[in-house]
Amino acid sequence: MSTPAHRVGMIVPSSNTTMETEIPAMLQARETIRPERFTFHSARMRMQQVTPDQLSAMDAASDRCAVELGDADVDVMAYACLVAIMAQGKGYHRTSQQRLSAAVAGSVGDRKVPPVLSSAGALSEALEHLGAKKISVITPYLKPLTGMVCDYLEAEGLQVHDALSLEVPDNLDVGRLDPARLPELAQQVDTKGVDALVLSACVQMPSLPALQTVQDAFDIPVVSASAATVWSILRSLDLEPVVPDAGALLSGEIA
Repeated sequence: MSTPAHRVGMIVPSSNTTMETEIPAMLQARETIRPERFTFHSARMRMQQVTPDQLSAMDAASDRCAVELGDADVDVMAYACLVAIMAQGKGYHRTSQQRLSAAVAGSVGDRKVPPVLSSAGALSEALEHLGAKKISVITPYLKPLTGMVCDYLEAEGLQVHDALSLEVPDNLDVGRLDPARLPELAQQVDTKGVDALVLSACVQMPSLPALQTVQDAFDIPVVSASAATVWSILRSLDLEPVVPDAGALLSGEIA
């Protein structure tokens, strides 16, 4: 008798075209080396431009999305927009996760409330797990938003040594960025003396096709917001956080 698949719920911006590509790709790659299986279920929040106003309005819709995913009886929920969380203030991923859990608890009756996580929290927690204190980051955002992301991470106890902003305001255009450029961009960021490189501090910015290539070129962990989200999903499901060719975080070599 086959084991039922784990249902992964994803709360995504309406214009996000990458989350529902990279997260399933990583977990399906894991299926080639581990017995667990996964299905994927999404709810969407309206957002087109990566601006503070649209991010705030989008975040307000996350409660509805969580309740809708609760109707699907998912096993875990991932709020997959890093900057939407970080734009609401330092440490907000904790507030968001508690609020969404409460919203789901009020709608699922006697059923178990699934773990709720966010890409913002996952990235912070993954970097802590890696023992990183000093990092460099690549983002698709305009410089003011990149600064806000860096401030958020620094409030979580990290030091951002260098940051590269690609300055793409339209979220669909972010999803069209070519990940083949990332190895070159990674060489442009100052990583001297840092403990980790965040290759993509955005789940909409494609990075998975280049993640292992860049990891192989560096002697420090190379992570992405998407890989951190997968790491957190697997841990929330009490599964081994290992995925082939997805960087040091998911290599299974770091306890």
